[in-house]
Amino acid sequence: MSQYPKIAQLKDVAAFRSRLAELGLSLPTEDAILSLREQSPMAEPLCVGDFTVGNRWCIHPMEGWDGEPDGGPSERTLRRWNRFGLSGAKLIWGGEAAAVMPQGRANPRQLLATPANGDHLRLLLGELQRAHREKFGNCDDLLVGLQLTHSGRFCRPHTERLEPKIAYHHPLLDERFGIAGDDDSVLWKDSELESVIETFVIAAGVAKDAGFRFVDVKACHGYMLHEFLGAHTRTGPFGGDFSGRTRLLITIIERIREEHPALMVGVRLSAFDTVPFAGTDSVGKPVPHEHLSAHRYGFGISETNPAEGDLSETIRLLQRLRELGVVMVNLSCGSPYYNPHLQRPAIFPPSDGYLPPEDPLCGVARQIHATRICKEAVDDLPIVGTGYSYLQDYLPHVAQGAVRNGWVDAVGIGRMVLTYPELPADTLESGTLGRKKICRTFSDCTTAPRHGLVSGCFPLDAYYRELPEAEQLKAIKKKLNRDPS
Repeated sequence: MSQYPKIAQLKDVAAFRSRLAELGLSLPTEDAILSLREQSPMAEPLCVGDFTVGNRWCIHPMEGWDGEPDGGPSERTLRRWNRFGLSGAKLIWGGEAAAVMPQGRANPRQLLATPANGDHLRLLLGELQRAHREKFGNCDDLLVGLQLTHSGRFCRPHTERLEPKIAYHHPLLDERFGIAGDDDSVLWKDSELESVIETFVIAAGVAKDAGFRFVDVKACHGYMLHEFLGAHTRTGPFGGDFSGRTRLLITIIERIREEHPALMVGVRLSAFDTVPFAGTDSVGKPVPHEHLSAHRYGFGISETNPAEGDLSETIRLLQRLRELGVVMVNLSCGSPYYNPHLQRPAIFPPSDGYLPPEDPLCGVARQIHATRICKEAVDDLPIVGTGYSYLQDYLPHVAQGAVRNGWVDAVGIGRMVLTYPELPADTLESGTLGRKKICRTFSDCTTAPRHGLVSGCFPLDAYYRELPEAEQLKAIKKKLNRDPS
């Protein structure tokens, strides 16, 4: 078990601030949760393109690994989107990742944004809008998009077995995920990428026709478009220097803007990365490798030390995205597959993770400050912040401070929405939190899909706690605790 104090043990804002001070961290923490009547900064409208979003709360894409084999939604998927609509957040960032082609799915039950699934996507959007309209009266200031993705290195389109397509050979990730270093059959060919670009454009059209106001071209968390941003060792037009490594992402955006001019485009981006960490339940540590000091295998990392972040290229890309007409960016970092403590700070690791090598508050602060630096560099580009769920009871206090001080334009919640979707509404309506609903980052929502089960909050959501999968998950965790290997 981690040696770090749990957030739930910090009884008030003063104790939370004291813990931050012990760690040498600084976060803009306000004294109280403010409601709409008390002029909460989270209640302020936000201009995104030609649309005015009703408040500064955002729901991150949250997959359930629970779609139908044909790429449509199941009843569980519809339930999740209904809860997004009930949340009170006025920006729904992509709902969840929809693969642009069947081979690009991260799991066999991921949604598909293909022409055959247009009616399915329309059904999902309608469910979300219906729930929001019934609770809040209308959807006039509700902005909903669809996240478009190809999973690249982490494709699992048929079973839980990886069927990867990679941008380049990575000396550590290849070994970890069973790719032979001399197996070039899994590398993307330049000619194949031309068809991938076209597939993203088609998927954007499907989303537009289904009623979504924007699409998110996903470039984060180790998936295809993020991996290409770090393809320093790749030769040809889609690798090497900054221009080559960003060409695939930029070309997709240019083509979408050209063919679907009425559709807004956002990008969820991993702003910085680090080296892979050990994937066991012991305390995480960087995995050493002699090649990593000579090459940068990643994006937003230092040329001289790949374990350190460097936002210079990130800011350069943000400036380019702004020039392309991208209306907003959602900043994350790293990957849940090889450095989850960086991307998703938690006390309790998922089954393929490791105990945190630092107090998770350090990971939260790292993301928030990186976002602040990026926001300062592109002040006129709306930016959504990530990494707030671990703050738990003090999430609204920090969210208010970050927005009020101009560190970020909107604050997104991911894991938190699985058990407590009404958090934005509760804070804005009454300035309160339902403490029994707060996500405590048990990581069951990640452990379950790692073993082929649906994702959800099994500890706190009665709906998931009563499913047969809950007992299966308990058995899996018991076995893992008995045999960590």
